[in-house]
Amino acid sequence: MALKIKENNGTFFIEGSINASTVKQFKNHVEFLLLYTKGVTLNIDEVTEIDTNGMHALRDLYTVALIKNKSFYIIGNGCKEIFQDFESNLAA
Repeated sequence: MALKIKENNGTFFIEGSINASTVKQFKNHVEFLLLYTKGVTLNIDEVTEIDTNGMHALRDLYTVALIKNKSFYIIGNGCKEIFQDFESNLAA
């Protein structure tokens, strides 16, 4: 499924799959947003799949946000699991 990113009131709504075929587009788009905004809030309610490539991209984007001192939020269904993945990777 194609990946769609729509913005509403500063929140970016992601629709579709974040996987090997869409991860490059997704990561490039969010990195661009991190360059030109104070921070990024991603709503993942409409994300149907996040594979290992997608999780790696989310971790990379989180790192970029930290380095650039930008806020980076992931909200919606599944965000707790993503946070737990981030925590487990930071502890390792």
